[in-house]
Formats: sequence, structure tokens, C-alpha cells
Amino acid sequence: MKTITSVSRDSLLNLAKEYKIYLEGNILKLLKAKPNDTEFEDYLKTCVDRDLTFRRKRLEVTKQVQRQVRELESISAERERLMSELQVALEEANQLKEAAEKEKDTALSDLELLQKKKQFELINQIIKMALWIILGVGLITSGLFMYSLYRGIDSPIIESTWSNLFGILLTNAFSIIGTIMGVRYANKEISSSEGG
Repeated sequence: MKTITSVSRDSLLNLAKEYKIYLEGNILKLLKAKPNDTEFEDYLKTCVDRDLTFRRKRLEVTKQVQRQVRELESISAERERLMSELQVALEEANQLKEAAEKEKDTALSDLELLQKKKQFELINQIIKMALWIILGVGLITSGLFMYSLYRGIDSPIIESTWSNLFGILLTNAFSIIGTIMGVRYANKEISSSEGG
């Protein structure tokens, strides 16, 4: 332990009284008051008490900062984990979306195919009915015409009706067949342009 000079002692006491500045740190372990110098002894005791208080506060602040750093590290790790899970969830959602779009495309393709099949079946039925009607009308008209020729009935109305009816039936038959062929050709063109 060291005793200090009276000038240094007075300066330290003066700093404490005027400016509230006290010594702190390891230097306090080295200083001691002269015998019977209670004022400086009280000063050193105050310095040691203040130093201990400040050290405790600094230690508490250091511990608090360390706790906050640990909390921030924990929060950061949790955030990274959540970000990773979110990324995985987004990738899964994208895969589900792509699968749903493929299923939608497949369903639309199946629906279009079914519609074309129904159209084709309807067209076939129309053709069959038109051919039966044409054949039936042609046979009936021809039968009437043959009957009138066989019976010797000279009827210009039957002759012109037979001639006109056959012309109309043939024209309509070719018109129906042409329309159906055009629809099929147009459907093939649309399918090839959509596919290509």
C-alpha cells in the first residue's frame, strides 16, 4: 500500500467536492490513508463503494447484453428455420399448382375429346336420318311415278314433281355431305393449329 502526498490528497478531495469525480479501479487497492486522516479514509471508502456499485452495474449491463445477444441469436436461428420451412412450403405449393394445371389441361382435353365424339355421333345420326329421308322420299316418289307410268296415267304434275324432288334431294344430300366434310376439315385445322 502507498500513501500519497498531501498535495495529491488535497487535489483528489477537491475534485470529489467540486466536480463529484472519484478514483476508481485497481488503483484503489494500492492507496491508503495516513494514520488519523479520517477525511481521506472516508474518501477512499466512498471511492471503493462507488467503484463496486459501478462494477456491479457494468456487470449487470454486460450480462443483459449477453442475454440479449443470446436471444437475438435464438430469434435469428428461429427466423432461419421458419424461412427454410416457408421455402419448402412455397416449393410444395408450386408443385401442387403445376399438378393442378396439368390436371386441368387433361380434363379440358378430355372434355374437348368427348365433345368432338358427341358431335361426330350427332353428325353420323344426322347423315343416317338425312339418307333415310332422301331414300324414302326418292322411293315413294319413284314408286308413284312408276305406278302412274304403269297405269298409264299421264300426269305432268307427277313428272315435274318427281324431277324437281330428285333434284332437290340430290342437292340437299350433297349440301349435307359437303357441310359435314367442311366441319370435319375445320376441326382438323383447329386441332393442328392448337397442337402446333
